[in-house]
Amino acid sequence: MHVAHLTLHDFRSYADLDVALEPGATAFIGRNGQGKTNLVEAIDYLSRLSSHRVATDTPLVRAGADQAIVRASVVKEGRTALLEVELNPGRANRARINRSPLPRPRELIGLVRTVVFAPDDLTLVKGDPSDRRKFLDDLLVLRVPRLAGVRSDYDRILKQRNSLLKTAGVARGGSRDAAMSTLEIWDDNLARVGAELLGARLQLVEDLRPYLGKAYEAVARGASRDDADLDYRASLEVAGTDDLQQALLDAIATRRKDELDRGISLVGPHRDDLLLTLGTGPDPGDLRLPVKGYASHGESWSFALALRLASYDLLRADGDDPILVLDDVFAELDVERRNQLAQLVAGAEQVLVTAAVAADVPDALQGVRFVVADGQVTRDE
Repeated sequence: MHVAHLTLHDFRSYADLDVALEPGATAFIGRNGQGKTNLVEAIDYLSRLSSHRVATDTPLVRAGADQAIVRASVVKEGRTALLEVELNPGRANRARINRSPLPRPRELIGLVRTVVFAPDDLTLVKGDPSDRRKFLDDLLVLRVPRLAGVRSDYDRILKQRNSLLKTAGVARGGSRDAAMSTLEIWDDNLARVGAELLGARLQLVEDLRPYLGKAYEAVARGASRDDADLDYRASLEVAGTDDLQQALLDAIATRRKDELDRGISLVGPHRDDLLLTLGTGPDPGDLRLPVKGYASHGESWSFALALRLASYDLLRADGDDPILVLDDVFAELDVERRNQLAQLVAGAEQVLVTAAVAADVPDALQGVRFVVADGQVTRDE
């Protein structure tokens, strides 16, 4: 899979842009603030309908414009499709395939797959649990696009249930009885949709684990594939995946008083975390420590890179070669790790690299080069 052509209209710093791309390695070289990351961000947005840099769509629309358009010709197995998304902050976005409107923009998700390496990836290791949950859910949706709807449904149910918990917590008499009766309906909804999301995450962690060990061995000096591991830390006791819905209902019942006192939902996938550990081997007696708080800066970087590489390898094993985006990561790495990473990804069908200095791009990724300056993207012949 690769992007053959990218068109932007009022996206970030670009009023209008058309650029032809090729398979293999492509580097966008330019000083900070010139717009090189905006290019790869647009391609990644088509993949997930969200940015790896900001939480909302508003910053993606050029100042003074009402909407932005991202359009790309994507080639997969010899067939070309034209994918387009129209960003309308404050209003519903719209999406098209081959000029035909889609009923819902999220039907675009997964048609092009990207894996992005960026300096902010360190938050996967050092950041909040929400960063790691987002990592899991983004990867889930790329593998199984229909889970975008499950995740959206869960967020909606959670918002409604939290609102009802606040109301029920302060209500009295008949009003409280009515609120508690309604709350039971939302308990069922949360458990039903939450069980599907939780089950999918648990399976994803199992699928990702062997790829993580292999990737960490490749990027960390002197490491073995048994050093890095990950486990899913749920907000309830999970003994297998046979009846997660009932397990969630039981946990909700146990925490009922606490939830009413605090006015928030204390059980569910929104309270879970991904535990990342480093150790000396796979045996139960081996010492394993959380990466967050114990790993050095270099180990943390290696683990973050390994998570992205593992994601790439897992998607590739599913039968699709994702587009790799290396967004200004080489400036964060020493020469040895630059070359290691480059060798690992050089065989991808399409690799898009951004760098402030051309010398930062390793030899293994020397392909097509564009210079990005003053809002212009020019191929360097």
